Amino acid sequence: MSFLRVDSVAKTFGSLIALRDVSLAVEPGELRAIIGPNGAGKTTFFNLLSGFFVPSAGTIAFDGRDVTRLPAHRRVSLGMARTFQVTEVFPELTVRENVLIAVEVAAGHRLSPWLGRSVRATLRGRVDEVLALAGLGHKAGRPVGELAHGDQRAAEIAMALALRPRLLLLDEPTAGMGDQETYEITRLIRRLHQDAKLTIVLIEHDMRVVFHLADRITVLDQGRVLAEGTPTEIAANEAVQAAYLGKAA
Repeated sequence: MSFLRVDSVAKTFGSLIALRDVSLAVEPGELRAIIGPNGAGKTTFFNLLSGFFVPSAGTIAFDGRDVTRLPAHRRVSLGMARTFQVTEVFPELTVRENVLIAVEVAAGHRLSPWLGRSVRATLRGRVDEVLALAGLGHKAGRPVGELAHGDQRAAEIAMALALRPRLLLLDEPTAGMGDQETYEITRLIRRLHQDAKLTIVLIEHDMRVVFHLADRITVLDQGRVLAEGTPTEIAANEAVQAAYLGKAA
């Protein structure tokens, strides 16, 4: 059974059909990229996966459990975590404080104003682990708002990692970045995939990143699945070239 399975989902907003008959199967440990031109339905699809939208038709299963109508916070508790196209952090807080908030939520201490010494020590240890995994230990004391865009994105990914996900959903992780920042975030994603053994689904416009990272690629166009395959298969697909890759060349 696939780790993440989407069967014939559709999403309509009044008379607007955003997605129609979209199916997807992601295996444990896979890194899947979702690509497509603007307006193809990629973000709507991510909103369905993460529980922000409910499908108008079809089903979504995660690790064998039907989560089609499960709200976002319940999916997080099952092991899903998501980042957004626009970075979601607390810019006035330090990197460590941002990660600590996520660690406390994951540990069930969000509404606990008083914590014992041993609990605080455990939380600090977990924060250190996450910072090391995200490569942010040397910037832990800096306010996130003062960091470069790439480091802010890494901090957001670190907050997602603090939730102990088994499936990480990344919405355009390199959006707005220069070459060096893109390189650093690509390295981070590859490290999370290969070393931390995370299953990752990402939306990405930068084809260099997609073809460098992805095990398999799903192409959306006008709310439908246009093609699916390995990077080599997608690069050679004439329909994909006409709808997307050819336009980007």
